Amino acid sequence: MATEEDARAVPASARSRRRPSRLAQVASGAMGNPESAADREFDIVLYGATGFVGKLTADYLAAAGGGARIALAGRSTDRLVAVREALGEAAQSWPLIEADASQPSTLNAMAARTRVVISTVGPYMRYGLPLVAACAAAGTDYADLTGEPLFVRECIDLYHKQAVDTGARIVHACGFDSIPSDLTVFALYRQADRDGAGQLGDTNFVVRRFAGGVSGGTVASMTNLFREASADPEARRLLNDPYTLTPDRSAEPELGAQPDARWRRGRDIAPELDGYWVGAFAMALPNTRIVRRSNALLDYSYGKRFEYAEQMSVGRSIIAPLAAAMATGGNVATVELGSRFLDRVPSRLLERVLPKAGTGPSERTREQGHYTVETYTTTSTGARYVARMTQQGDPGYKATSVLLGEGGLALALDREQLSDLRGVLTPAAAMGDALMARFPAAGVSLEVVRLN
Repeated sequence: MATEEDARAVPASARSRRRPSRLAQVASGAMGNPESAADREFDIVLYGATGFVGKLTADYLAAAGGGARIALAGRSTDRLVAVREALGEAAQSWPLIEADASQPSTLNAMAARTRVVISTVGPYMRYGLPLVAACAAAGTDYADLTGEPLFVRECIDLYHKQAVDTGARIVHACGFDSIPSDLTVFALYRQADRDGAGQLGDTNFVVRRFAGGVSGGTVASMTNLFREASADPEARRLLNDPYTLTPDRSAEPELGAQPDARWRRGRDIAPELDGYWVGAFAMALPNTRIVRRSNALLDYSYGKRFEYAEQMSVGRSIIAPLAAAMATGGNVATVELGSRFLDRVPSRLLERVLPKAGTGPSERTREQGHYTVETYTTTSTGARYVARMTQQGDPGYKATSVLLGEGGLALALDREQLSDLRGVLTPAAAMGDALMARFPAAGVSLEVVRLN
């Protein structure tokens, strides 16, 4: 069995298909040279600044970056100039870097100049690995927006050990996928620990309110993920494993079936949801795996019997049971059919019917969007808590740009408050406390309430 420490010795074709093993060095706190990136030219380089989410993130960093030394990077200098000109006075001195995933040398040079690289260039399975490789080699921290579990698994197998050795933090899933999931559970753990209330047990994330649009980039990422799974039975097996991203699969408890798509009464989750119905949440597949990896990376601080699921509330009307059933059935059908047969659908056909990459919701949709999520848990002592997180702005785009921007700023500027862990990490494992401290000033509300 290949370990995360010796994955580089495994042939590339097999690396992402092997079961992972224990993150021995990360779990023990080994971290290479934590100051290897201290004396860099930039604090943050935003790679993909000319893309849809890239522009939104650049706009947020221009408003919230303060004295951070920031540069914009992408394939076209002319397009970068146009983005910078639209950002206002604060960003006009930001340097521009021409870099391209098809030219790894440009990524290597870029990574060597900065403390942190923020990447918005997806689909990550198609374009992301060379940049992760560059950051791992340079000891540069990295944050992205991926919701592609197979990409994260590949990064673990290929670059985790190197990142540990160089002191790099490779932090995936720093947008709406998967910060609300990851940080609400982390906040529950922190509060239960302070209260001496035991470890987390049955824990459920519920999307209570959600309004937003869909971009071509998100569709492209999901399409690419399902194509990969449909062409490779082993990839499909990994995608369906609830512990796809765990450091050591054999160390995980056997908790029975943990389906990503659930149709249930709200009261089965918590008395406070009596009368409500919940169905499948579209992004449960990547989010749940990130949260479970966080627990493992944090030495199972949440608990060895920690069980986690995600759902979306459809309300309490007379048609709510039907709506929940339809949402769940639609999700199951999409995942099952997509992960088995999408490779048989001609690419040209998909390009004609799906949103094009680089497109996204209108400014009005982005501004009027919002979300509220609640994560309920019962601890080993019977204590019950809920973590509630709310944010204005389209979840996948405006809200995501805030979360990604604050994640990058935390990695760059709050280094004394970050975890000592290095390697391929999660938002909670890398910067949980630092990121939560940044939320209030960024307009993100996260509170934990004890229910009994």
